[in-house]
Amino acid sequence: MRVLGVDPGLTRCGFGVVDGLPGRKLTLVGVGVIRTPADLELSRRLLAIERGIEQVLDEIHPDAVAVERVFSQHNVRTVMGTAQAGAIAIACAARRGLPVALHTPSEVKAAVTGNGRADKAQVGVMVQRLLGLETIPQPADAADALALAICHLWRGDTTARVNAALSRIPASTIPKSAVASRRAKIGG
Repeated sequence: MRVLGVDPGLTRCGFGVVDGLPGRKLTLVGVGVIRTPADLELSRRLLAIERGIEQVLDEIHPDAVAVERVFSQHNVRTVMGTAQAGAIAIACAARRGLPVALHTPSEVKAAVTGNGRADKAQVGVMVQRLLGLETIPQPADAADALALAICHLWRGDTTARVNAALSRIPASTIPKSAVASRRAKIGG
């Protein structure tokens, strides 16, 4: 399975492409960053990100796309730009009929390092090791995008299957509180 991971951002939108399956060797397909100047009008920045993502999709033909789920930060302006860049990636994938998954930063860190509170340096080192690279991908946005792809390869399908199974269970057979609790735990 080939997954495109996208670490959204207006100035630097990281992308990383990994081939693999759970329990199998991972292979780096491509990695990079789509950059836009901070002084460029927002609409033009978003168009540049869209063109960059479309080019990556044209070249690598992924089976799925994993995008970092935007989380609340203190700087609303940063959150908005990140969300807008993420939405561009989601729309590009949807236009091609590709499945899209959103993963939280702590979910990605836990999948790659075993610690949901790992710092960027730890994530970079683990991405380097897992992919057998000579150096840590730079900038950190590129390493984070690869971590997203790895997380999805290892966890994405499982989470989707569990959520699908839970949705098929007749509501009358399980107390509502138990269903809600299970779904909350697995991100459904």
